[in-house]
Amino acid sequence: MSRNPLSAMFHGPERPPEEAGFFWRGGPFEVADRTWHTSLGSGVTAFETSQGLVLIDTGTEGLAPKMASGLREFTQAPVHTAVYTHGHLDHAYGLPAFLLPGQSAPRVIAHSALPARSARYSRTSGYNEAINARQVSGDVTKRRLRFTPPPIPPDTLYDDSTSIEVGELTFELRHARGETDDHTWVWNPEHRVLCPGDLVIWAVPNAGNPQKVQRYAWEWSDALRAMAALNPRTLCPGHGAPLVDEPETIQRLLLETADYLDSIVDQTLAALNDGAPPHTDIVERVTLPSSDSPWLRPIYDEAEFIVRNVIRYYGGWYSGRPSELKPAPRREVAAVVSELAGGVDILLARAALAVEAGDLRLACHLADWAVESEPTDERVRTGAAAVYEARAEAEESLMAINIYRSAAHYARAGRPFR
Repeated sequence: MSRNPLSAMFHGPERPPEEAGFFWRGGPFEVADRTWHTSLGSGVTAFETSQGLVLIDTGTEGLAPKMASGLREFTQAPVHTAVYTHGHLDHAYGLPAFLLPGQSAPRVIAHSALPARSARYSRTSGYNEAINARQVSGDVTKRRLRFTPPPIPPDTLYDDSTSIEVGELTFELRHARGETDDHTWVWNPEHRVLCPGDLVIWAVPNAGNPQKVQRYAWEWSDALRAMAALNPRTLCPGHGAPLVDEPETIQRLLLETADYLDSIVDQTLAALNDGAPPHTDIVERVTLPSSDSPWLRPIYDEAEFIVRNVIRYYGGWYSGRPSELKPAPRREVAAVVSELAGGVDILLARAALAVEAGDLRLACHLADWAVESEPTDERVRTGAAAVYEARAEAEESLMAINIYRSAAHYARAGRPFR
């Protein structure tokens, strides 16, 4: 069994970064003595101690049985403790699959904000089912995930930090708001293994998601720097492959990602402080950082969305454009724009020219006005959908791709955008 699934990437012929990236599936790999990491949709790390297993995250309800089956090829120890790094469905819902028949209930630890997250899910279950379907497939009609509380909720909560001992091993838990407000990262000093949860996902940090609740890029950066100060030997991320016995690479990953976030936050705040210009102007003024590192590819979230999340936290919802403070119905605006342009045919023809010129941002504005002006016209629906599909093809991040795919789907169906 390999102790480092990525050794060739850093010590031999370079392998494609997607082999390590956000969508990586593999394991169990032994990452330290009697310690394994496995990933299927999300990562699970299992530490075997004399008192039983300590699990850091537990996967989804549907995929956990396969991960548990693989783990049980190496250990039959009962689960003593499970730590949920946060309350998302791909981290806190698979615990039952890891339990041995008849074993006593394990201790389950999480941050004190996790129960409130579960309550929010219950109050907005329909919304969350829709946006997750759109984010994954581009079609809100394909709802598969059910937003209910974890099947085994935490019984032990902490606030800022806590430390536990299980058998011969120590686990230090620290809270850091990042992708979520209930996030925990875990440090095992004996093996120098770091389990950052979704604070590391082998992609641009999910700090901007345009459809979901507030993210905290500045605190995320602080947490990454605190992790780097521990000089981890091994990193087992929330998504993607583990880095085993790679302390120098881990330092680079953590600090590069912190610098990436700091650049976005600092530039956004500077623009906000320069007279509170309209939000779109702020986005245009920020020089979005780029990187060739495999852990900073914009395959899931992207830098432009992170800018908007920083604005949302510090700047409120008003965009800075007077018409958008109390706007007219979009269909009325679209009808007037169409009339001034000389009809929807002209709008669509101009949108097609913009697509040809590579100006997909402008093309989408024109397509919006056309389809909102004449939503029942088959030619308009088809033309607008073609623009949105072209935009999806040109995007890199999963979030942007599937939002545009969703727009195309609903334009073709003659239904309101969802």
